[in-house]
Amino acid sequence: MSYPLLEIKDAVKHYGGSLWSGQRPVAALQGCSLSVHGTPASITAIAGESGSGKSTLASAVLGFVTLDSGQVRFMGQDLATMDRHLRFNYRRQVQAVFQDPYAAFNPFYRAGHLFDLALRHFKLAASHQEAKDRIADALHRVGLSTADLKKHPHQLSGGQRQRMMVARACLIEPKLIVADEPVSMVDASLRSMILDIMLRLRDESAISFLYITHDLSTAYQIADDIHILFRGTVVESGPTAEVLGQPRHPYTRTLIESIPAPDPARRWNAPLTTDWENEHTEPSTDCCFRSRCPEAAEGCPHGIPGLSPISEGSSHQVACWRANTQR
Repeated sequence: MSYPLLEIKDAVKHYGGSLWSGQRPVAALQGCSLSVHGTPASITAIAGESGSGKSTLASAVLGFVTLDSGQVRFMGQDLATMDRHLRFNYRRQVQAVFQDPYAAFNPFYRAGHLFDLALRHFKLAASHQEAKDRIADALHRVGLSTADLKKHPHQLSGGQRQRMMVARACLIEPKLIVADEPVSMVDASLRSMILDIMLRLRDESAISFLYITHDLSTAYQIADDIHILFRGTVVESGPTAEVLGQPRHPYTRTLIESIPAPDPARRWNAPLTTDWENEHTEPSTDCCFRSRCPEAAEGCPHGIPGLSPISEGSSHQVACWRANTQR
């Protein structure tokens, strides 16, 4: 049987809440399901507003948090039931690049220490020369040189630190890189460079990416598929160009319309009326977007709409009762 490279099925995760405090738990993920394909290698984007559950999803994939229920499966194996050997292999096959690269460095060591640790931990080099060659090759892929290894983290620019983290991930030759907002802390020119590196790693090294972002423009630029996350559940998914070019869920359209126009004469004066706390603590027994939906109608059935194709055989799916009647 052929499995997706990564499959997340009905993931549920809550934070906080207790009988003593009387506070309700915050729902970070609510029945979230998606998959990432590895043959051919692909870039799958997870997009949504802050608090939609994107980083919690990334943490669950990396094994940093334990789901309340649901599964994370890698090449058919459930992460929660992996033995020590399988989990060690999983740690090698799934690497991460985070939003703040500086936090990944120990400021007391030079940058090369991070590469030496990775090689020793995974036993990837049989000799000192092989280790040097592997590190040089990884740095070359991201446009850095071995001279940069002698610098301390504070001596590297933000773009250099982020590319260093991508190189460190590539050094281990993973099948999947979880990139959590990897370009949000760099300027526009470096952002383009890092996105180009991701594309080349997909095409030349067969590395797939789970790309976590709130920036729909970069998702449109590099992602093959996209999943729009709202309140911890996927409300629309499919090929990126189709989902962002012809959005069918009102939340996706709201995200696209919220992108500021490059015109200083146009002002954004939309009122902010979101009750974030109640949105994340009230049990969901209805459409999660009903309270915000500008198109909610009395004719919308009650209950939670599941993802369904917009037409027979389509890979573009939407969780909306009115999807087939919308433009």
